[in-house]
Amino acid sequence: MAKDNIDYGVKTTHGETQLRPRIGLALGGGAARGWAHIGVIRALAEHGIIPDLVAGTSIGALVGAAYAAGILDNLERWARSLVWKDTVGFFDIRLRGGLIEGKKLFKFLGRRFPYREIQDLPMPFAAVATDLENGREIWLQQGSLLEAVRASVALPGLLTPVYCNGHWLVDGGLANPVPVSVCRALGAAQVIAVDLNAGLLGRRVRSAIQSQEQATPPFRDLGSTLTQALWASFWGESEGRTKDQENNTPPSLFDIVASSINIMQVRITRSRLAGDPPDLLIAPRLNDLALLDFHRAEEAIAEGREAVARVQSELTALK
Repeated sequence: MAKDNIDYGVKTTHGETQLRPRIGLALGGGAARGWAHIGVIRALAEHGIIPDLVAGTSIGALVGAAYAAGILDNLERWARSLVWKDTVGFFDIRLRGGLIEGKKLFKFLGRRFPYREIQDLPMPFAAVATDLENGREIWLQQGSLLEAVRASVALPGLLTPVYCNGHWLVDGGLANPVPVSVCRALGAAQVIAVDLNAGLLGRRVRSAIQSQEQATPPFRDLGSTLTQALWASFWGESEGRTKDQENNTPPSLFDIVASSINIMQVRITRSRLAGDPPDLLIAPRLNDLALLDFHRAEEAIAEGREAVARVQSELTALK
């Protein structure tokens, strides 16, 4: 790229002002594995790399929005405090358009985000969603910040889609799992991408949750036989889960959905990154984290840091 076409940002070191190419941070989707983004951002900062703009898909949109809003510390504290019961507590079961409506979670998050509109953020930010009707990739760069994030995380079958400007929007991972192209469109000359889905294929996606207490649905007290049957069908029976494979038991609906999403996102990510490679790719190794293991933030954040350490030799080119 010719020097005249590079968008430069300002960096101050020991009182001296230097020019450097603007750095974009592309945060990929991956549900609970997305807490690794926090560790990545922390580790990059410790190496003197501060992105000038951020684009996120799905959980990457949530972490990216918190970073752009300057409240990453608050998000990290909350993520580290989560236990499985907290995650289940945010489930507002709908069973129409998706298992979870998401209003409880985003009402909670809304009280913690200081900015209501994307255009008011101190840093350029975009969330990626997908138009459910035509599959078109949607870049949300204006309007309600929380609504943009909510649309980006609307994982098909799990979270209900979001109706926005006459279109139903779902998870951005269906179209652009790691939004490198969005960062470039926002003006980044160099892009750091974080891919959460590398290495997921060839494994059975099964959350480590095995106890009866952990498997208890949030609506157990309703006492409905049909409701409990639906829950068992979705999650699988709480007893004997580890014996599924040796007993040749069919996977639960959740296993099927989660594994299918992994396959889709890995394939799409490989294709997109091949066509538009980032300047630096960071790939946390999170194969042991299942889709809804949000209570395992400590592990994910630590692995985010480790992933940056593995590419340490490549960081100097971005300073």
